[in-house]
Amino acid sequence: MRAGSGSNSNGFTLIEILVVLVLIGLLAALAVFTMGGNSQQRELQNEVRELYLLMQTASDQAVLNNLELGLLLEENGYRFVAFQDETGDWKGSGERIFRARKFPEWLVTTRFIESDAPRLASTEDKLRPDVVFFSSGETTPFELEFTVGSETDYTQILASDGVSPIEWRQPGDEGDDQ
Repeated sequence: MRAGSGSNSNGFTLIEILVVLVLIGLLAALAVFTMGGNSQQRELQNEVRELYLLMQTASDQAVLNNLELGLLLEENGYRFVAFQDETGDWKGSGERIFRARKFPEWLVTTRFIESDAPRLASTEDKLRPDVVFFSSGETTPFELEFTVGSETDYTQILASDGVSPIEWRQPGDEGDDQ
């Protein structure tokens, strides 16, 4: 018989391992829930970011290519149009980046657009963009508010006074007025 040969094992029991796994799972779930936030708010921010970047690109393209581009806000989305000097009409922009896009069903858009600002109406006045990006670098003065349904406490705003660059205001930015 050997000395010290007993049933003394050095290890973890199955119950101890399961308790640790459950605790790790709960901590991971809490971290995801805390950091995840509201998925619609995150998606709203992504939608507004995309429109903001497209509007900046349209403004830059208008100046660089010496043409007028417009943003046409529709019932459930938006598209960019270009002014045709030859015909005096607004036509859909042929560039792929400016293709028509749809908003999610839950996204609510409120527009505040200066009504007497110049917009270059077409001869038939079928298409009249809400916001025009002029080749001079100016835009139609506007303010667009985006919310998740009727939840107005989380509002994303895109705005311009017509001369200044497009501004993107997010919740919590109110104290940054200069």
